Amino acid sequence: MTQESGTQTRLDHRLTGLARVTAELTRAESAEGVTSIVVEHSSEAVGATMASLSLRDGPDVIRLAGLRGGSDEDVEAYATFPLSMPSPAADVIRSGRRLLLAGRSAILDAYPDTPRIDRGDRLLLVLPLNTATETLGAIGLSFPARRSFEPSELDCLDILADTCAQALQRVQAEQESADRQAKLTFLAEASAELASSLDYEATLARVAQLAVPTFADWCAIDLLKDNRLRRLAVAHVDPAKVAFAHELAERYPSDPESTSGAWQVIRTGRSELIADITDDMLVAGSRDEEQLRIARELALHSVVTVPLIARGRTLGVITWVSAESKRRYTRRDLEFAEDLGRRAAVSIDNSELHSETLAVAVRLQHAVLPAGLPTIAGCDVAARYLPSGRTEVGGDFYDVIALPDGRVALFVGDVMGRGVAAAASMAQMRASVRAYIATDPSPEVVLTKLDRMLTSYGDDHFVTLAYLLADPARNELLIANAGHPAPILLRADSSVEQVPSANGGPLAIGGGQRHQHTVRFDAGDTVLLFTDGLIERRTEDIDTGRARLSAAVGALADPDLDQGLGSTIAGAADESHDDDVAAVALRRHPAVPRVPDPQTA
Repeated sequence: MTQESGTQTRLDHRLTGLARVTAELTRAESAEGVTSIVVEHSSEAVGATMASLSLRDGPDVIRLAGLRGGSDEDVEAYATFPLSMPSPAADVIRSGRRLLLAGRSAILDAYPDTPRIDRGDRLLLVLPLNTATETLGAIGLSFPARRSFEPSELDCLDILADTCAQALQRVQAEQESADRQAKLTFLAEASAELASSLDYEATLARVAQLAVPTFADWCAIDLLKDNRLRRLAVAHVDPAKVAFAHELAERYPSDPESTSGAWQVIRTGRSELIADITDDMLVAGSRDEEQLRIARELALHSVVTVPLIARGRTLGVITWVSAESKRRYTRRDLEFAEDLGRRAAVSIDNSELHSETLAVAVRLQHAVLPAGLPTIAGCDVAARYLPSGRTEVGGDFYDVIALPDGRVALFVGDVMGRGVAAAASMAQMRASVRAYIATDPSPEVVLTKLDRMLTSYGDDHFVTLAYLLADPARNELLIANAGHPAPILLRADSSVEQVPSANGGPLAIGGGQRHQHTVRFDAGDTVLLFTDGLIERRTEDIDTGRARLSAAVGALADPDLDQGLGSTIAGAADESHDDDVAAVALRRHPAVPRVPDPQTA
């Protein structure tokens, strides 16, 4: 074989190898895969002793993505370096043109001050990774000094570089698309969590867990309480490190005077992105050698801290940290974290507003419900109020009033709705009933006056009321009912009697004069007034609930009326406690048998 034919054979072999590498690049599925193909396979195909892939990382920084044939010192020197730095890769990325330098003197003349550039006599070829709009990076290839290139081989290397750029662009687009979809999915899940409960502490803990490991290796949420940061939630890819994170927060709390980190974000209301955490940063941020040792062991790589702001008030911060995954956060990640922070802050603010509103409503309701029951000669009285499992107070109210002439006024009512508005209307109704009783306690008079009041003042609330006036001296009950469930009587002989149902609509509805019923109320009899929560269930007819109450009301015969009322409610009420229950029971003492006088017998 002649020298000429041998050269052609080697050239054909290299061109075939380059074509094979180019085809591999079209099938690469990740940036790591592209890097491996370029620095490993292309260097083998063309006989390079050293190969590198440098990529532009932001507007002003170049990052060494892969290196073959170099040393640890090379990796450390060129892990990241400025785009403005005089170096073959930076010059090619800035210009977008191929660079070919043959011989040691040519290389040193061009780059006399570039670190680790002197590697003896060699040939240096640097290829730009050009796309239609930008240069993504550069491929660096180093050869023995005697190496030469045919024009066809350089053309193939240019095609290799272009294919590498296209592969990186394609992989980046696919990754960005997948990342956007993952972020949308995460935001949807996080929003659902944030809207699912008013217990923001438990909710934010789940949101922190959602972020790991998709977007962070660590996620911490800190809230500002009494001018201190309280660590609310921590999630980590390694659950064993969660307790460690809490311990670190206790041992080394954030410095309120620091110009970076959580307190700085709280003070300024501006997010903070540290794309690359350097060892110098760890040294500057550590208070002692132990904290520095821990920080280095954690291998913190990148961090994003965003404020939780609602209605102009900074409530705390969310911090995402990349460590084991070595993910490098970007401006897009920061914007995404800020979106989550806004949603979380609204959830916290809503929860706090709800808690404040609920506290007001509870205070109002406590003001409506009597603090205690009066002592009534010849009668026992008991009352129960069972709130539902809902977070807002309901509209049920009751009262018992002992009149100076021995009569007893009782009423139970229900204002439709929940929360502060319902509680305020309850307070108005109870105060009005008591005022009208003071002038004339007759049931028909009291309800008629309530009708007029609500009609005059235009209260939009739907109100029902059962009002009863017990007169032990006359052995009778006077009852008027405005659209409310009718009271029930347990007679002394254990028979159950349903008091006549309402003869009129709810208050201020229907107009006309109210009328009252008269029912016998003998010694040993017990009357029970209650709200609809005692007999109504969503899954059944109201008559079924009345029948269940009739069966349970016998418990009122218990010598302890309060205990008997509790048993009656337990036997009749819905176990799910879907609605509030208010109930009042009044029992006349049994008649005392008359003992004959022996002297008159």
